Amino acid sequence: MNQLDALRQWTTVVADTGDFKQLAISRPQDATTNPSLILKAVQKPEYRPLLDEAVGKHAGKPLDEVIDRLLVRFGTEILSIIPGRVSTEVDARLSFDTAATIARGERIVALYRAEGIDTEKRLLIKVASTWEGIEAARALEQKGIRTNLTLLFSFAQAVACGAAGVQLISPFVGRIYDWYKKSAGAQWNEAASAGANDPGVKSVRQIFEYYKQHGIKTEVMGASFRNVGQIRALAGCDLLTISPELLAELAASNEPLAHALDASAAPTADMQKLSYDEAGFRFALNEDAMATEKLSEGIRAFAADAVKLEKLMQESGK
Repeated sequence: MNQLDALRQWTTVVADTGDFKQLAISRPQDATTNPSLILKAVQKPEYRPLLDEAVGKHAGKPLDEVIDRLLVRFGTEILSIIPGRVSTEVDARLSFDTAATIARGERIVALYRAEGIDTEKRLLIKVASTWEGIEAARALEQKGIRTNLTLLFSFAQAVACGAAGVQLISPFVGRIYDWYKKSAGAQWNEAASAGANDPGVKSVRQIFEYYKQHGIKTEVMGASFRNVGQIRALAGCDLLTISPELLAELAASNEPLAHALDASAAPTADMQKLSYDEAGFRFALNEDAMATEKLSEGIRAFAADAVKLEKLMQESGK
């Protein structure tokens, strides 16, 4: 049994890609996309026709609507290949606007439903884990729209997401690792900070154990991996969303894989159940320099890629 098949024994494997033609190879249960992945895909010759088609078919409509239609086009193609769910992301430029995030999420759902997709079972709306995003997700969940809270770097964000009853969270393992490595500089010890000692891995483990101990139903999906060691150290997490390159690396290895996270073995020692109002959440997030910086950086990067995607659409429509 290769490591990818071994991982599937305990964890739902999700492909982190906009390249839906690769999905038949890795056979994931679910798939996630984001603006950066879609931008990367439409710059390839085999996917550029999808962008041109969206622009041509919906000429005259606002650019934000055409982008949503392109995202749904990719999503429906993905859903024709995988058996599970696809995550489609709300524009990161709305990360601090609760009402606009709700409206955008509802529009994406409506577009999927128009394509005959059972959105309650097969779609997750991705929203940034800001206070405003979490409140938008709370409202969407109450409407039966399932959500995936992304750009999650701190325990405080995870606590707030669990309290809001969101379907799934995506803690960003690799970006947490990146921050601590950069912060340590020449003092960074790669070997001592690998596997279970990786700061991104430790963050996900803490969230996973907190959720399991307190019976919080929100699914934990580790994301943003830099190496297979991080994935191996989280074998047993509810879900892991993995790039095609790292999926292939796991499939190529026949080394034994240990069951690293086990919900039934969550610590019995009391982990205090926390709750935050808006002021408490903002203060807790502010106290975490890594999470504050990586959340802001992530929103800026996704927003920049949304602008690049709009420019490609404008060029296509000329």
